[in-house]
Amino acid sequence: MSDFSPEWLALREPADAESRADELLTTLRTSLTSSDLVVRDLGSGTGSMARWLSPRLPGTQKWVLTDQDPVLLKVAAASVPGAVPDLRDITTITAEDLAGTSLVTGSALLDILTSTEVTALATACVKARCPALFALSVVGRVELTPADPLDERMAAAFNAHQSRTVGGRALLGPSAVAATATAFIRLGATVHRRPSPWRLGPDRAQLTAEWLRGWVSAACEQEPDLRPFADDYLRRRLDGDLRVIVHHEDLLALPA
Repeated sequence: MSDFSPEWLALREPADAESRADELLTTLRTSLTSSDLVVRDLGSGTGSMARWLSPRLPGTQKWVLTDQDPVLLKVAAASVPGAVPDLRDITTITAEDLAGTSLVTGSALLDILTSTEVTALATACVKARCPALFALSVVGRVELTPADPLDERMAAAFNAHQSRTVGGRALLGPSAVAATATAFIRLGATVHRRPSPWRLGPDRAQLTAEWLRGWVSAACEQEPDLRPFADDYLRRRLDGDLRVIVHHEDLLALPA
């Protein structure tokens, strides 16, 4: 499964829903100034953030789902009642685009952006006086139980892969939440951060296996010297009673 395939997004949706930091929503709800909300979800994928957040927000809601993948956007628009699809590159969003928007959201988004892109996004939100909630950004920490001698090397290679340069874009990877928080704070916003870890194991065997295969594949792409060990590592891990905590962090930014 690719990182953005409908199948992968569907497989991870229950774990995402369980992991997002509910406690940020109390602060968010008190900051909303209207009972008629316009929510713009960036990198909406198949719409899982909207499906999770919509019943947790007050009042009537209009969701604008922004993504550059037309296949995912079609799935999302069909599954979120009344949603407006917006086919575009999310890095082009400006304060003018956010005029009249009550809330900006995103899930598993910040770590695939660059420093310049998160600064531009923070600037757009603050200029538009629009709160922003970003969930499930990786922070570079994974706990695997039981331990294996290759765990640390795989983890280091994966983290380097998350921070690689792609098409001239230096991805933030595990430093994304800190960089985004800094960008908002410099613009005068108040930032709240909370952990949102995935907890994987036998009760989510398919997701655990798919995540592990993707994790190892990315590590081997970054460090090809790991490839001769990958098959045996996967076999050891998947044949045992593997439990994993994949650490993420959620961020809520409230413009002054």
